[in-house]
Amino acid sequence: MPETWANYSVDLHLDLAAPPPGSGAQRPKARLEAALRTAIRSGRLPPETRLPSSRVLAADLGLARNTVADAFGQLVAEGWLEARTGSGTWVAEQAATTAAGAGQQPDRTARGPRYDLRAGVPAMSAFPRRSWLAASRTALEAASDEDLGYPDPRGLPALRAAVAGYLARARGVIADQDNVLICPGFSGGLALVSRVLMARTPDAAVAVEASGHALHRKIIAAQGATVVPVPLDHLGAYPAAVTPAPVDPGRTAGRAARRPVSAVLLTPAHQFPLGMTLAPARRTAFTRWAGQAGGLLIEDDYDGEYRFDRQPVGALQALAPEHVIYAGTASKSLAPGLRLGWLVAPASIAAELAAAQELSGSSPGVLEQLTLARLIETGGYDRQVRQSRLAYRRRRDWLITALRRQAPQVRLTGIAAGLHAVAELPAGLSEAGMVNRAARHGVAVRGLGDYTMAGYERPPALVIGFGRPADHAFTAAVARLCAALSEPAD
Repeated sequence: MPETWANYSVDLHLDLAAPPPGSGAQRPKARLEAALRTAIRSGRLPPETRLPSSRVLAADLGLARNTVADAFGQLVAEGWLEARTGSGTWVAEQAATTAAGAGQQPDRTARGPRYDLRAGVPAMSAFPRRSWLAASRTALEAASDEDLGYPDPRGLPALRAAVAGYLARARGVIADQDNVLICPGFSGGLALVSRVLMARTPDAAVAVEASGHALHRKIIAAQGATVVPVPLDHLGAYPAAVTPAPVDPGRTAGRAARRPVSAVLLTPAHQFPLGMTLAPARRTAFTRWAGQAGGLLIEDDYDGEYRFDRQPVGALQALAPEHVIYAGTASKSLAPGLRLGWLVAPASIAAELAAAQELSGSSPGVLEQLTLARLIETGGYDRQVRQSRLAYRRRRDWLITALRRQAPQVRLTGIAAGLHAVAELPAGLSEAGMVNRAARHGVAVRGLGDYTMAGYERPPALVIGFGRPADHAFTAAVARLCAALSEPAD
């Protein structure tokens, strides 16, 4: 078949009906040059895009072939295009830089600080690419035709069984594959639970720890539920906050307007972000409330595998499996981008969660589920957790040592487990000021206030995540943060 625009592989839209604004170009060659420059400058023609041949483009635009060839030649001379012998004409690699230089210089500060010490993300460089690839290949070869069809909304049986076995031995969770639901990360699981709670009780209220992920509060509220704060102290969340109190009939605007709590979202193993463990007596009190009130506890076990200076704390779910929805993910152990999480739900709600997930159409991909199942079954997941635990402990120890040496006025808390620490600031230093100062040193970090609900403010502190940077960047990131903390007050 002869080469024509209709069968050429690149669809290139160039409008030469009138000169581009401000170009002053009238001749066809000049208008073509200006149109190509505009397309490259705007990003419609990114670097390494192969252009049609001069003959094909000329036929499409109704121009003489020499006109197109001359325009190409001019843009090659200017650096916008690159002519490759035997391979045609391409948008040059340096065209993007040239385009930026043609106007104002790009704002390099817009890219943000060089080092990122915000909490909530593990080291992406630690993702076990080889193990994942090997598990994926093996799992795909062994997969049946049925495995690749529309999956069970609860998740593939192989992964549900693998997760149930892993949680039973590693976290003490009481589970079998029938009450495990694979969901798209914790956020996806929380949205499902909130949706089901609202379907059950349209005026549902969900209690959350007063310091925690703002996104989680937004997810709950987006489903229509009322968000109720639960205060925290050094022993964790207050159970009394979810217990209805007698109401003074003369004060109906306050407590009387509050809806009864249907569920409580907790991070009992390692409170986020403060870092304490929920005290045993309070664990018992929360499970007693759930039993007496018919409520649910949502246990976010986001980093339960990572403990350093203490014995592992078992899952709250084991105390009252009929009243606790246990939630975990592979986000901290592998990578958040996999969107692989799981709920272990009581029989009283498991079917409703599965139905809600089926309607949402948000089940994780089959190939990712098959791969994770294989990784757990072969012990690769356990190896990854053990290796990561050692690596993050070394990072935590480095952070402690560096701050003690260079910023002894800062007190670290919540460091016995997890991937972050809380740095309590001395008097005279504000969170906002320290966040800005760290940014000037090239470090992104967040203040504790970013996680705390209004009316429950705590003394100024930074929440420092030591999981996110790559190994080669971590010590430099900590050094810059220490320099910011040890600087004289502004």
